[in-house]
Amino acid sequence: MVSERSIPKPIGHDAGGTDPGPRNKELDRQNPDILTPPSTDSGTLPNMKFSFALAHNRLQKGGWTRQVTARELPIATTLAGVNMRLNAGGVRELHWHKEAEWAYMLNGQARISAVDQDGCNFLDDVSTGDLWYFPPGIPHSIQGLEGGCEFLLVFDDGNFSEDSTFLITDWFAHTPKEVLAKNFGLPVIEFANIPMHELDHKYYMFPTEIPGPLAADKILSNQGQRSFSYHFLNQKPLETSGGTVRMVDSSNFPVATNIAAGLVEVKPGGMREMHWHPNTDEWQYYIEGYARMGVFASEGKARTFDYQAGDVGYVPFAMGHYIENIGDKPLRFLEMFKSSRFQDISLNQWMALTPKELVQAHLNLNHTVMDSLRKEKWPVIKNSSDKV
Repeated sequence: MVSERSIPKPIGHDAGGTDPGPRNKELDRQNPDILTPPSTDSGTLPNMKFSFALAHNRLQKGGWTRQVTARELPIATTLAGVNMRLNAGGVRELHWHKEAEWAYMLNGQARISAVDQDGCNFLDDVSTGDLWYFPPGIPHSIQGLEGGCEFLLVFDDGNFSEDSTFLITDWFAHTPKEVLAKNFGLPVIEFANIPMHELDHKYYMFPTEIPGPLAADKILSNQGQRSFSYHFLNQKPLETSGGTVRMVDSSNFPVATNIAAGLVEVKPGGMREMHWHPNTDEWQYYIEGYARMGVFASEGKARTFDYQAGDVGYVPFAMGHYIENIGDKPLRFLEMFKSSRFQDISLNQWMALTPKELVQAHLNLNHTVMDSLRKEKWPVIKNSSDKV
């Protein structure tokens, strides 16, 4: 039950008034900076938040799935996300799609498989914190292991839809059995029991036996093996006073040619510093904790948003922003980009590498502030206790 004392009021800066209702108090409590914006917010900016909790959930015998695309968050044109759960043994069936697929394992374990255009195959077990990336058109599958699993899928098109994937069962069902027989060099009778997908939709995510040891499932290809997974948490993080960050892109995960990401952890009281990205939009997924993000959009426009676990955030190309941890526990989130490389520009570093007199002429800053500026790129996360 939400306590009345915790309910924000639309009163601030000598403006606003009470709101006796009707109102959604729980939603207001989760979005206090929308109900009562900081005095620095100005102008009208599009919504940059949508929660997976508000997305339609598709329930299947093998698990469940829900998506946040440009339909749910219209400003998110570059990337779309799918949150999926597979039960133990549950299979996301053999399929492929036009979009690249990047994934982050939220919990549990899964077995993933793929075959590329050269006939190289791939099989790996992934667990919490691991990634995979399947380029467009590469056929693949995902299966939950003991205990099942949950993961985030990210696709390099904001208008991606789960319904647009190419399913192996669907293709079989829509091909004459005589053609299947000719293709595989077998009698027609051998295809009598294939599923009729237009009548039986259970094969999108379906239950089966938990597979045995990884080594027993591996099939050797004459063309060799290819890797599509990356054990992200094995990467040594960049440690700063306010938290840590890990970055992955084509420089350290070569197959990921069109999606780059950072896994950011911010300590209580810390913040992801003021910055912007010079190459593309930013798509965010909040894993743990509570965050406040301020976005600067030029033309004197600025808006503040609040986020918690399961929320999706978005920042359009080149807009300045910062992200604060406003909770009493660590804040963890993914920041993702439709790009082969992770790129950002630090406001602090830009000012430090510009002639002092020029910066002071713009901002009328004192020497203490000017002397605190750093010329190095990092840290990207600051702590509220950092001293000049």
